[in-house]
Amino acid sequence: MILFPNAKINLGLDILRRRPDGYHDIETVMIPVPWCDVLEIVPAKGSETTLTVSGRRVDCPPEKNLVMKAYRALAETVELPPVDIFLRKIIPDGAGLGGGSADAAFTLRGLNELFALGLSDSRLAEIAAGLGADCPFFIYNRPMLCTGIGTEFTPAEVSLSGLTIVIVKPPTSVPTAEAYRHTTPSIPQTPIAGIISRPISEWRGRLKNDFEPSVFPAYPSVSEIKEKMEGLGAVYTSMSGSGSSVYGLFDNDILADCLTETFAGSAVFSSKL
Repeated sequence: MILFPNAKINLGLDILRRRPDGYHDIETVMIPVPWCDVLEIVPAKGSETTLTVSGRRVDCPPEKNLVMKAYRALAETVELPPVDIFLRKIIPDGAGLGGGSADAAFTLRGLNELFALGLSDSRLAEIAAGLGADCPFFIYNRPMLCTGIGTEFTPAEVSLSGLTIVIVKPPTSVPTAEAYRHTTPSIPQTPIAGIISRPISEWRGRLKNDFEPSVFPAYPSVSEIKEKMEGLGAVYTSMSGSGSSVYGLFDNDILADCLTETFAGSAVFSSKL
């Protein structure tokens, strides 16, 4: 079985309050985007489950990879035979794109289908929530308003169809814990759901990511990407999650040569939505 775990972007991200447990209540809309890893799951040749990773370097041993954690978590719920898993990493890590979370969620979905386990999406999402805050989103993998710590979902009525997305991940990464540490939680005047119901041409100045005010001064290269996106004519641009990737939404096609030149040294993805 071959699967293609995709990335996500955040349309707005409001940090509402710090919780007694140390986490934060947030509000954001997550949207799937077609920047994908490649995940293959096959019956094991041996008696143990294995994970082989290629492509972009992942700085963790196989047993600590979210893919293996997903297999182990599902095996605690149902009996699973051993499998060999092959993961080709294409989505950059430390980008706010949810690549590792997508790999874990697609592992759960793939195992559920491969072995006809019959687990519902809601049950898979419960298991995924134990792996990380973004993981359950990729079980549903459709536009969702995410609340709580990011694990409570309501379908979001928003479409980016016809737009071109450009995502740029600079060489630097932003540690999530550090990004949260320097934010100031607050309740916005207009909730995100109310803003994204407007035409996208009205999002700028209204739809915000609360990580940007602290991340941009600490990582000027990230801020520069957003400025360059605006210079290229993006109708809306934002950092995704806690960074360090920045995306731009364009109502016109963008030439690959232009992107390569403008964002030299960064990982760049573009696609029609």
